Amino acid sequence: MSTSRSPPSTRSGHSGPANDESEKQSYDVRMVSQAADPAYEAELQTVAPRLRGRTLTAALAFVAGTGFTLFGYDQGVMSALLSAGQFEKVFPQVVVDDAHPGHATLQSFVVAIYEIGCLVGALSNLWIGDRLGRRKTIVIGGIIMIIGAILQATSFSYAQLVVARIITGLGNGLNTSTVPAYHAECSPAHTRGSYIMLEGSLITFGIMISYWIDFALFWADKSSAQWRVPIAIQIIFAVVMIVGIFFLPESPRWLAAQGREKECLAVICALEDKEYTDPAVQHTFLGIREAIAIEERKGSNRSPLREIFTQGPSQNFRRVALGVVVQCFQQITGINLITYYATLLFERLGLDDVKSRIIAACNGTEYFLASLIAIALIDRVGRRRLMLFTAVGQMATMILLAVLGAVDTSAAQVVSAVLLFVFNSFFAVGWLGMTWLYPAEIVGLRIRAPANAFSTASNWIFNFMVVMVTGPSFNNINWGTYIVFAALNAFIIPVVYFFFPETAGRSLEDMDVVFAVAYKEGVSPVGVSLRKDIPSAGTPEADEILGVSSTREDREKE
Repeated sequence: MSTSRSPPSTRSGHSGPANDESEKQSYDVRMVSQAADPAYEAELQTVAPRLRGRTLTAALAFVAGTGFTLFGYDQGVMSALLSAGQFEKVFPQVVVDDAHPGHATLQSFVVAIYEIGCLVGALSNLWIGDRLGRRKTIVIGGIIMIIGAILQATSFSYAQLVVARIITGLGNGLNTSTVPAYHAECSPAHTRGSYIMLEGSLITFGIMISYWIDFALFWADKSSAQWRVPIAIQIIFAVVMIVGIFFLPESPRWLAAQGREKECLAVICALEDKEYTDPAVQHTFLGIREAIAIEERKGSNRSPLREIFTQGPSQNFRRVALGVVVQCFQQITGINLITYYATLLFERLGLDDVKSRIIAACNGTEYFLASLIAIALIDRVGRRRLMLFTAVGQMATMILLAVLGAVDTSAAQVVSAVLLFVFNSFFAVGWLGMTWLYPAEIVGLRIRAPANAFSTASNWIFNFMVVMVTGPSFNNINWGTYIVFAALNAFIIPVVYFFFPETAGRSLEDMDVVFAVAYKEGVSPVGVSLRKDIPSAGTPEADEILGVSSTREDREKE
């Protein structure tokens, strides 16, 4: 493991390079020097990222966004293929009719099995996420997705398609449990929400593209290109993501956790587009170093995985649980009822093959446009308000869909089709990108990779459940399916209100202070997160709350 000397005025007797490659540098938590040191500045330049400032920020958003566009594309592409003639010809197991009612389960299975691959991929991040770093993990995930897409596009049997979708899911699970954390760790507090919500918008962008490509290839009804080409196109997104990641730096927080402080500082300078002596850079750097020093001192004898199950001032278990629950909530809203089965749902409303595909593609387009609203609102309105408002809207929409489904007239079917658009709009504004942002914000650095693995695994477990039961559910209880999801959305509202702290406007390290204050005062972190008197990480007041004042004083005496 590489180490670096501390900035000029912060070196002590412990700051030299480690003799053992696996030995981490001890952390000096004093502020870096206000006076520039040309020699040290030259050292920083040797490890500085290729890009800087707005160019670097834009490149990060582009690459992270490409990963989530790929995610959305892969989610949506199967929607219209399930009822495509050439797809049914190669895979008759997905044809559901009066003669084969049991095929509803097989149809759902080939869609849902992808989620199992994603689950395994997300959980594998428990072991490789912190070892390899964010960039290498994303590259590996992209390569696995390419292999899976090739196998899917060349499938000639139901079994091969199932295996190929599992492999594709493995790569996507790695990416979705890494990309949000990577992007969050490279984003400033005041714009972090907007950047991650942009990724959520790009999920819907990928879904929209997949719907329109499916519609365009629908006319190639004499060739298996009707379904093979749409599946193969996802390879393009994966290649762009892999190539793009080589132009980006590693997460500064991961670098610091590995003892690579010089590289960490260089990346912060590049992200802020400022010199290392700038107060803003110093404050960010100090906050990260102190957070790592605290976590390593308190958890030196525990692995990050074991650290997840601890409480105390850090309240790690509670914070991980919030990340897991918020991902669960995203799925039980019922969104993938529409995303994966949009074309079939519109066909159930009496539309023919062509019209159902056009309306599904328009639905995906509106979904994408609605998601752009969240980018403007997330950092202004906050996380809690958006989650609460949109959960109420989703609940009301599902109730109306159930009522209209019971009526089952031509007018009711038209209104039901409109309500599917309305549901997507509510979800896009509140829950689409939120559940990729919130888990990355709520946990501390030491456990961020395994915590995101668990939270993303939660997404895929409940994603699998929803997608798997949807087909049989509509076959057995029809419009009653909407009642189930209305009740689940109603359940979300009080849980968010009473248990979910606000993270808007706070740095990732600030949340450590929020939970420490809540623990010491014996109150809910929800109330603490809404207070204006909580000091930011890196300040003497925050040091005292986190218990590092003595550490700083001891080092000042050295």
